[in-house]
Amino acid sequence: MIKSFVQYIEISEPQLGNNTADVERIKAVIKKITKQDAIFFPTTLANDLPQKLRQWNHKIKVVLFKNSLGWQIVDILKPDRDRAVFGVAIDLGTTRIVLRLINLESGVSCGELSFDNPQVAIASDVLARIHHARTKEGLIELKELVISEINNYIKKLSPKELVYLVAISGNSAMTHLFLGVDPTFLIREPYIPAINVPEPVAACEIGVDINARGVVYLFPNIGSYFGGDLISGILFCGLHKKDNPSIMVDVGTNAEVVVGYRDWLIACAGAAGPALEGGISDMGMAAKPGVIDRVKIDHLTGDVDVHTIEDKPAVGICGSGMIDLAAELFLSGMLDIRGQLVPEHCKDRYFEKDGVGYFCLVDNSSQKNLPNIELSQVEINSLTSSKAAMYSILQVIIEKIAGLKFDDLEKFYVAGTFGSFINPKSAISIGMLPDIPIDKFEVLGNSSLEGASKFLLNPDSFDEIEAIRQAITYIELNVNQEFMNIFSGAKFYPHTDASRFPSVKIK
Repeated sequence: MIKSFVQYIEISEPQLGNNTADVERIKAVIKKITKQDAIFFPTTLANDLPQKLRQWNHKIKVVLFKNSLGWQIVDILKPDRDRAVFGVAIDLGTTRIVLRLINLESGVSCGELSFDNPQVAIASDVLARIHHARTKEGLIELKELVISEINNYIKKLSPKELVYLVAISGNSAMTHLFLGVDPTFLIREPYIPAINVPEPVAACEIGVDINARGVVYLFPNIGSYFGGDLISGILFCGLHKKDNPSIMVDVGTNAEVVVGYRDWLIACAGAAGPALEGGISDMGMAAKPGVIDRVKIDHLTGDVDVHTIEDKPAVGICGSGMIDLAAELFLSGMLDIRGQLVPEHCKDRYFEKDGVGYFCLVDNSSQKNLPNIELSQVEINSLTSSKAAMYSILQVIIEKIAGLKFDDLEKFYVAGTFGSFINPKSAISIGMLPDIPIDKFEVLGNSSLEGASKFLLNPDSFDEIEAIRQAITYIELNVNQEFMNIFSGAKFYPHTDASRFPSVKIK
């Protein structure tokens, strides 16, 4: 059990009568520190080792890493070196990529940068990227796009030679594309990945431009629809250590859910995200400046108040804003239990175009070059389907598979960008999340990045991640008959069974 991937050690000096080689004496100390016998020492590190050991009085700083076979020595450094040894944690998102620089010795975070995933230039959604990767040229293009940009941002955070370890957390598709591994069969029945547990790889082998001896670790996947970003989230929130059942939900292209505690973990994924990611609305988009993230409607006067990120002029609405809007429309009587706009309650904000009803959220007619923010009944219907799918996924995994009740949950973790902005009360009001006490909900923020950071700060996390992976039972919802039956009832606001949502008071 060691606390850091960087260790200061002292080596016994050579003596007559003891012909133990320099490398073997170093390995002997590392064995004692790690309490493991499997120590890999790259032969190239021995080239100038004799001179270094004697020059440094047999005191050295060792950069270590771990793989499935044991510990490997990444580099041998001067013991009183005044230059930092860094690691970079990366959240490899489909839309956005975030990097965090971490001092591996002090544990201090030294900087963070993010950028749009450059693969968006090829296709905004994962499915289209996988189709693009069917050719060798397309696969190489997608890989080089993302690695090149990651290299650029690593250099902005630190001189590359100071970065020795990189930990990357992403979904199954992004992991395949990053490695340049054919992702074709992720989306073809029976949906089998090419690889679930990549071994740590030399950075230079895959084009990651850090220290020449640097190592890259990618979080393992469970399957096509449950990736390393979810395992990273479990590691971060400690779901696998809980004394009582808890749940973690991450909503993106899919809704990915894991429920359990220290004795067992059950996971599933389902399509509940597109309406919340801007996939169904002309005004829908990912969170950024000017995007509406909160909506409030005075239930007596009908006055609408919106909040935009960084208080910029409204340019669109993100998932949390859509959920707020639907909740406020419903609670004020502007949306009925079927999710249909009620013209007489919407008043002058309601209009029709080509036979379709619309609700005008923001009138930008006085703003130059900014369109009105309007939501159509068709778009609201898509949101209704997404919220119904989300609740149905939760009900199936909690009640039908795990045999629990929502009240049995100790914690309800909401992960990802979606979780950073969502108002649980609004999600409950429309029947998207279960009606449980608000204090049970905990927003994790970017749990993918936080889990990758935790990994770099705690070498024991390597074994912990493997234990999490092996503990998870993955359930395929596509073949679950209960899901469609439950889904039909969940398409009403908040639900056909009003007793499930006792706290929701309708006007």
